[in-house]
Amino acid sequence: MSLSKRDFLQVLSCAAVAGMPLGREAEAASDKAESQLYELPSFGNVSLLHMTDCHAQLNPIYFREPSVNLGLGSMQGQLPHLVGESLLKAAGLRPGTAAAHAFTSLNFETAARRYGRVGGFAHLATLVKRLKASRPGALLLDGGDTWQGSATSLWTNAQDMVDACKLLGVDVMTGHWEFTYGMERVKEIVEKDFAGRVDFVAQNVKTADFGDPVFKPYSLRDINGVPVAIIGQAFPYTPIANPRYLVADWEFGIQDANMQKVVDEARAAGAQLVCVLSHNGMDVDLKMASRVRGIDAIFGGHTHDGVPLAVPVKNPGGTTLVTNAGSNGKFLGVMDFDVKGGRLVDFRYRLLPVFANQLRPDPEMQALITKVRAPYEARLAEKLAVTDGLLYRRGNFNGSWDQLICDALMDSQGAEIAFSPGFRWGTSLLPGDTITRELLMDQLAITYPYATLTEMTGSTIKTVLEDVADNLFNPDPYYQQGGDMVRVGGLTYTMQPAEAMGRRVTDMRLHGKPIEADKRYKVAGWAPVAEEARSAPGVKPVWDHVETWLRSQGGRVKPRHINTPRLVAMQGNPGMPPG
Repeated sequence: MSLSKRDFLQVLSCAAVAGMPLGREAEAASDKAESQLYELPSFGNVSLLHMTDCHAQLNPIYFREPSVNLGLGSMQGQLPHLVGESLLKAAGLRPGTAAAHAFTSLNFETAARRYGRVGGFAHLATLVKRLKASRPGALLLDGGDTWQGSATSLWTNAQDMVDACKLLGVDVMTGHWEFTYGMERVKEIVEKDFAGRVDFVAQNVKTADFGDPVFKPYSLRDINGVPVAIIGQAFPYTPIANPRYLVADWEFGIQDANMQKVVDEARAAGAQLVCVLSHNGMDVDLKMASRVRGIDAIFGGHTHDGVPLAVPVKNPGGTTLVTNAGSNGKFLGVMDFDVKGGRLVDFRYRLLPVFANQLRPDPEMQALITKVRAPYEARLAEKLAVTDGLLYRRGNFNGSWDQLICDALMDSQGAEIAFSPGFRWGTSLLPGDTITRELLMDQLAITYPYATLTEMTGSTIKTVLEDVADNLFNPDPYYQQGGDMVRVGGLTYTMQPAEAMGRRVTDMRLHGKPIEADKRYKVAGWAPVAEEARSAPGVKPVWDHVETWLRSQGGRVKPRHINTPRLVAMQGNPGMPPG
C-alpha cells in the first residue's frame, strides 16, 4: 500500500534520523518537506510552467523510468543519456530519495510501493494553481502527446483530454500524437474548443500544396510588462512515424531556416524573451539550440526524458537553455526568468515530480474526470488477469509490457517472430496488480491499431532492424526519429549501436538457429502505417488479440522473459546499468 501524506513525511523524518541519504528535499524537517518540494520561492519577472507527453493519463499511475538510454559519440555521458546512479550524480541527487525514485528506475518496485503513484490531472491542477498563484502571469505550456494514450481518449475522440486541458489552464500547446486523430479533428479542436483559450502553435507545419502555415507559428504574450514569444515546433517526422494518410495535406520537418526566420520576426515584434515549445526530442533540441540564434530556452518533449537540469547550449547568438519534462503527468517544469533591459539576465529551473499522495486533488478537476469516465467505467474496470511480474515499457530495447504483447501476438497468430513498435508511452504495473482493460489499453490505444501477420525473408527482417536502429543511433540527431528500438519476440540478435548503418545487427537467430537470408518467416506485428492495412481481410485491432490471450492464461500472467539484444562495445556507457 502506498503511503499517506502524513506517513510519507514520517518516512522522510525517520530516515533522516537513521542517517539515510535522502537528498535536499528530505533533509528538511518533516513538517517542511512538502514546502521544500512544491512551494518554490518566486524569482524574476517571467514564469513558464511546462508539461509534456502526458499521454492522456487523467488518473495517477506508476511509471518506470528507463534503465537503458544510450548516448553515443559526443552524447555519451551527457544528458539525457544518463540512467540510474549516473543520472543522480549529474543532478546532485542522492540514492534512496523520493527524487531518486522519480528520475530513475533504481529499486523501482520497492520505491513505487513506498512513494505511491505519480501524476493525475486533479493533483497536477492543484500544483499548477499553487504555482500560478505565487507567479502572477505565469503561462502553462503543453508540449503535446496529450490527447492519445488511454482508452477514454480514444473512445471520446480526444474530447476528454481537450476538456481537461482547458480546465487545467493550458495557455500554449504544440503537438505530435494529436495529429493521429486526423486533420479535420485537429482543426476542429483548435478552431472551436481552443478558440480564445489555448494557442496551438507550430511553425513547422505547412500545407503540402502551397506551403502556407497551418497553425500560428508563435504566441506573443505580455507577462508583467515583458513581451514573451512562445514558438511552436511540432514533431517533425509525424508523416513517417505515424500514418501519412492522417495528415495527407500537411508537411512537417525540422525547418531550422524557418525557425530562425520566426525567431527574428518575434524579436522584431518586440519579444524580449523567446522560447520554443518543442516536440523534437531532446537530442534534436540540443542540436537546434546550437544552430538557431536568439532562442532563450527550449521546452522539449517527445523522448520522455525527465531531465532535472536545464542544459545550456552555446550558439553564435549566445546561449540557449534546453529542458525536457518527462512524461505521463509525472513532472511539471518550472522556469523562472529575470528579464531586464530587454534581455534575459538570469533564471531558475526546477523539474518537480508530481507525487499523488502529496498533493490534494483539485475538486473541480476531479469532478470532470469522474464525469468523463462514468460512461466507460464498467468497460475500463473489467479484469483480464493478474500479473506475477513487473510490467513496464520504457527503455531503448524492450520492456516486459512489450514482451507480453509480442508473446500474445505470436501465440494468437501462430507466428514465429513478433515486432512491436518502440513506443515509450504506457503505464507500469507492479507484481500482483490486476491487468484491467483500461491498463491494457494504456499500452495499445491508437487510431491505427491493426494487428498484422506477414511473411518476411531473413534479409527483410535484418533490414527492418537496421532501419529502426539507425533511427535511434544515427550520430546526427536530425536523422533520429526519436523512437526506441522495435521490440522483438522469438528472434534473438546482437547489436553494435556505434557501428555504421547496415552493420549494427548481427547473429540473428530463431530457436538458436541462424536466420537464413532467403528463408521466409511468419512475423506478427501491429500499428502499420500503410493505409491499406486497415482494410485487409480479417484484420482485427491488436487489443482483441492480447485480451483473448490474457483471458487464456488461467487468471495469472507469469513474469516475462524479456528478449533484448546482446550489446557489443557498450561497456561503461552511463546510459545503461554497470556490469
